[in-house]
Amino acid sequence: MLPDITTEADVKLLVDSFYERVQADPVLAPVFIDFAHVDFRHHLPQLYDFWSGILLGTSRYQGFPLRKHFPLPIGLAHFEHWLALFQATVEAHFAGPTAELAKQQALHIGRVFATRLGLLSAPDGARPIG
Repeated sequence: MLPDITTEADVKLLVDSFYERVQADPVLAPVFIDFAHVDFRHHLPQLYDFWSGILLGTSRYQGFPLRKHFPLPIGLAHFEHWLALFQATVEAHFAGPTAELAKQQALHIGRVFATRLGLLSAPDGARPIG
């Protein structure tokens, strides 16, 4: 049986494994590498803090991640693909309540981002605020 996500090392493994997949992915790599020119040496520590906050309750992350996504050439299919890749990464390494939380939170984050970017309708039918 796979372990659950319980430590900072687990969060780092999740984030590193996921973004290794992203960088090799034919759908997502062009957005991250070719368009956004993401410096993963700088970006990954921010993501460790972000996911540590969500999964372990730490409070190191400071930032507004949605803002950086507005100029990206992405559609709903990118979010769906991102989510599938994230869930597969979680399932490849972890099982348990926190692993399930990671998948649920990724779904929620993807929906919020897609709604705010105008790719999905807001739950109440209102036009998303951009």
